[in-house]
Amino acid sequence: MSKKLLALYSLKYNPFCQEIPASALFVSPAVESFCWRIENQVAEGGFALVTGEPGAGKSAVLRIIAERLGALRDLTVGVLTRPQASVNDFYRELGDLFGVPLTPSNRWGGAKALRQKWLAHIQASLYRPVLIVDEAQEMSSALLCELRLLSSAELDSRSILSVILCGDNRLVARLQEPELLPIASRIRSRLRIEPTGIEELRNCLCHLLKNAGNPRLISQQVINALSEHAAGNYRALMNMANDLLAAALRRELDQIDEKLFFEVFSMDPKPSSRVKQ
Repeated sequence: MSKKLLALYSLKYNPFCQEIPASALFVSPAVESFCWRIENQVAEGGFALVTGEPGAGKSAVLRIIAERLGALRDLTVGVLTRPQASVNDFYRELGDLFGVPLTPSNRWGGAKALRQKWLAHIQASLYRPVLIVDEAQEMSSALLCELRLLSSAELDSRSILSVILCGDNRLVARLQEPELLPIASRIRSRLRIEPTGIEELRNCLCHLLKNAGNPRLISQQVINALSEHAAGNYRALMNMANDLLAAALRRELDQIDEKLFFEVFSMDPKPSSRVKQ
């Protein structure tokens, strides 16, 4: 299906799948501003926070940030893949991410080795190494507190790690709990992703189509309809567009038009404003 899709519509990739290149993702003004702040924050370290409802585009923001930070010379960026892990497994993964052999049973020795590694990185590159944590609402309070203690030095007067926490609104609520208030007070940059406006969703679709190689794959009327029916949610927008693309491929249509939109989503066209005589 993939080869047929690319050939039929002259696409470099499916613009609505999750695996599109990070460089092709749509960057809104709010995300652009946040990325700029993070690129400057890594020189000093500290915590940053990305929050929003499921499907709002949080993971896409992390992909954009990871790519931009990865372009900075000599900067180490690690992505934590198991936020729900125990403290011992947390140390195992940190050791793997930053190239430090750790013995989880010796937590003091592990913390010392990691901090020495990070301090050496700072001395060599002037950047704080970066740890990105997606689905951070799944982290235990003990793990979050461990991360806070690991990332600070010299009686909490110096940050030796940049941490980007990303999660849904449960994370916002958890950070108000008494034991996690010290982390909340250390967050230097925040991005709260609100439901996206219709115009921005429309711009996103046009951007994705253009970068994939076929800006006319979807008619303007359908782009407008998708943007209006996505309820401000990027994931809903991508899922609907992908359903249309699959239906168009099955029928081998030249373009996704209003007729296909109404067929796929079982919607009746808007009645004519003219009254029959």
